[in-house]
Amino acid sequence: METINSATSIRVPWNKGKLVGQKAPFKLKEIWAIRVRLQIAGRCRELALFNLAVDSKLRACRNSDWLPAD
Repeated sequence: METINSATSIRVPWNKGKLVGQKAPFKLKEIWAIRVRLQIAGRCRELALFNLAVDSKLRACRNSDWLPAD
């Protein structure tokens, strides 16, 4: 019976050759295109979740620019 040594076997990483890291943010045109498609499809739940995510991200960015005043 042969034993395979896992330390010597060559494994290919799952993300080899793929772009990794932070993705570019959505453009305003893309956000509205997603909203319109969700409205046309009648997917109210997904539209509400998408709007919540976009609004939360905008608020987080806006709040991070504020500095506490002494």
